[in-house]
Amino acid sequence: QVQLVESGGGLVQAGGSLRLSCAASGRTFSWNAMGWFRQAPGKEREFVAASNWSGGTTYYADSVKGRFTISRDNAKNTVYLQMNSLKPEDTAVYYCAASEPLTRAQVMGVTSYNYWGQGTQVSVSS
Repeated sequence: QVQLVESGGGLVQAGGSLRLSCAASGRTFSWNAMGWFRQAPGKEREFVAASNWSGGTTYYADSVKGRFTISRDNAKNTVYLQMNSLKPEDTAVYYCAASEPLTRAQVMGVTSYNYWGQGTQVSVSS
């Protein structure tokens, strides 16, 4: 089992920045693929970003590319999502997720991940 706890959400004005953290515990963290997803009211959960076990390979949704950065510190069992130039449409609950290593084709799929955090709210005002 892997337990994931997100933090760092909040209310920010458009153009601002936030950094989300996801602390993992339980089974060994370093080999997991880690992902961030988000879900806005009335919408399906969508992929935001993902990282392979080393952090050397990362993936981003087109909507956040160039604005968000995923990183991980395996020594601290923590993955981060740095969000810059935030827009009102980024408003959502953000979830951290973990999986065994994934292929490029799998990494964006909600059903590819075995473990999920409880989510943290990000609200961006215009």
